[in-house]
Amino acid sequence: MIQRALTGKIRRWLTQFPAVGLLGPRQCGKSTLAKQLLAEIPQAVYLDLERPADLNRLRDPEAFFAAHANELVCLDEIQRQPELFPFLRSILDERGRNGHLLVLGSASPQMLKQSSETLAGRIGYLELTPFLLTEITEDQPNTQVLQELRVMRRHWLRGGFPRSYLASSEKTSHEWREAFIRTFLEQDVRQLGVSIPQGTLRRFWQMCAHSHGQLWNASKLAQSLGVSQPTVQSYLGILQGAFMIRVLPSFAANLQKRLVKAPKVYVRDPGILHALLRLEDEDDLLGHPTYGSSWEGYVVEQVLGYVGAEWEASFYRTSAGAECDLILQKGRRLLAIECKVSTAPEPTRGFWNALEDLTPEQAWVVAPVEAAYPIQHNVTVTPLFALLQTLSDRQ
Repeated sequence: MIQRALTGKIRRWLTQFPAVGLLGPRQCGKSTLAKQLLAEIPQAVYLDLERPADLNRLRDPEAFFAAHANELVCLDEIQRQPELFPFLRSILDERGRNGHLLVLGSASPQMLKQSSETLAGRIGYLELTPFLLTEITEDQPNTQVLQELRVMRRHWLRGGFPRSYLASSEKTSHEWREAFIRTFLEQDVRQLGVSIPQGTLRRFWQMCAHSHGQLWNASKLAQSLGVSQPTVQSYLGILQGAFMIRVLPSFAANLQKRLVKAPKVYVRDPGILHALLRLEDEDDLLGHPTYGSSWEGYVVEQVLGYVGAEWEASFYRTSAGAECDLILQKGRRLLAIECKVSTAPEPTRGFWNALEDLTPEQAWVVAPVEAAYPIQHNVTVTPLFALLQTLSDRQ
């Protein structure tokens, strides 16, 4: 069992909120983590709302919750039964205690809208990502540097979905991700209440993969698909709401600079990105045009998965060419992160110009190097492992 970083926070939130919502993409480990937590609680009951037998137990929800009034109830795949939310609100208000309900969901716009209307102030939401790099290396504190790099490159290639990362071979991992994509398009999207031809949505998803790490250009994609810009925006919203796509906004500040306003778009899991691009092994990835942007997206996702919602994330780019891949902001504090896939990274003039504009507290150039080293005052070239440890110290 790989220990998930979110475990302690879920335990704590169950003592602070009447309900806790654990959201994340399909197959990222929500159910496994929930069952692990429930095994620690003497009085707890788990229902999978995709199983007819469990769903039948909720035919009379009032009677069910009355029978389990003093227990923690876990409802898995809650987005399949949004009509339960008004009833859950009344139950939580009536009981007036914390730790009464744990809901798991593959987030959908409908679910989030429904729950925000009815459970506001009663529920705290947490996002579970696929495996983070820090999670898969946590049990190996004495791992050698070269082994750490091998683990990282495997994680980068396969992504963090448990069955993909833990597969017995690259071929098996790639086949699982292909099957995941098909299932998502054929079944999961429909469960989100969306009626889009799967061929169209797959083409859009693949276009996003080819545009990974680039500025969002709705008109270009709309023209390629033969649909309107609002339609393309709706497609983006679907994949974003299902945790398949990350939309990273541009930095917003009054710096008297002409800032690029369009966001950048990433396929969140690198393994899914590589499957969409039909890259099966590391040799395929090394020779592909998206090699550098794949590394950038991997670093961005690992950093944001690690720091959570405590830091506001954006990228910085001006019309004059100053740019930085990731800006973390908390109050007046600014941290700058640039991603370079080379083992001998050389930041561009645009990066140095961005640092002059922003004057961050600290800046890093993240690259697949073996050890960190400074290249200027408050600017360090660093491996991803070391950056995550540094960010932990700065939380």
